[in-house]
Amino acid sequence: MRLSDVKSVLNAKVLSGESESQLNEKEIHTACGCDLMSDVLAFVKDQTLLLTGLINSQVIRTAEMMDIVAVCFVRGKMPTEDVIELAKEKGISLLQTDYPLYLSCGLLYSKGLGVKND
Repeated sequence: MRLSDVKSVLNAKVLSGESESQLNEKEIHTACGCDLMSDVLAFVKDQTLLLTGLINSQVIRTAEMMDIVAVCFVRGKMPTEDVIELAKEKGISLLQTDYPLYLSCGLLYSKGLGVKND
């Protein structure tokens, strides 16, 4: 699934300034819905979208460490400008949706974004 598809499914707003064509270039293979960054470190795989309600810089640092393609903040949460700037520096796309975490994951799953097993 392309990041532009994720944006559409979740009715999300792009926070990191990418154009629609740039979003079309980013491929998402799996998603992780989580607020515990320790779980993200333990379970995330390649080309993952992280869905979370946490809006601090630790989310971006974790995403960078795990090569996460994009982060989507759920429940209408909005990170501060310094968090957005850090994501831009690290090349991590940021989205924001008003949907709750559970519904966001379910919508993406229903559109074909599954869990990749080893």
